[in-house]
Amino acid sequence: MAMIRCVVIDDEPLARECIADYIAKVDFLELVDAIANPTELETLKEKGSIDLLFLDIQMPVMSGIDYLKYTRRRPMVILTTAYPDYALESYELDVLDYLVKPITFGRFYKAITKANEYYRLQHKKSDPSKTTSDVVDYFFVKCEQTYEKIYYNDLQYIEALENYVVIYTKDTKYMTLMPMKRMEELLDKDMFMRVHKSYIVNIDSVLSYEKNRLKLLSKTIPVSRGNKSAVFEKVVNEKLWKK
Repeated sequence: MAMIRCVVIDDEPLARECIADYIAKVDFLELVDAIANPTELETLKEKGSIDLLFLDIQMPVMSGIDYLKYTRRRPMVILTTAYPDYALESYELDVLDYLVKPITFGRFYKAITKANEYYRLQHKKSDPSKTTSDVVDYFFVKCEQTYEKIYYNDLQYIEALENYVVIYTKDTKYMTLMPMKRMEELLDKDMFMRVHKSYIVNIDSVLSYEKNRLKLLSKTIPVSRGNKSAVFEKVVNEKLWKK
């Protein structure tokens, strides 16, 4: 199992020691270093990649919030702070979780379990040695302040809505800020297909095809003229019983 390489950033030595001790108890975490300020991160890059930051908010040289605002390309972030008032602002800056001090090991473990699932999903590779049980069958999307887990088999179709997409599953729907093109790139093309500029469908969820329309359990999806032949071939003809 690949290790998640972590850095603890906190100006309080006891707080750094606490998180470092917790990291040592988890078999999929590796502590790269524990430092007093985000400005020290650059020197750590020589030690290799950094996957996860445990980041304090109130620090004298650069606050955790400032680091999040000014740094675009960064590792996963879990905030650690004594000030719960920053929770809303931090989630708007795309952090995985928010831990309020004093941090119990149970709450810490819940946060790093979420980080581990997200990390495995982001680093999924095509590997012939993987068995079926190794394949990740879900993904996460950010919906406002929450990261929602969605299973591929539950996903029925996706609808574009300006800069958002709405993901419809068997039981509910999720809205997330993501371009349709990016969603199309991330999905398995053997399982999902763009049938219209505004729709992606799960091929297995299609019940029938008629007159440039796909009928799903709860929705009829239009098929664009340019996609008509490809959709018929992929959705129907490849599985059509013939004489």
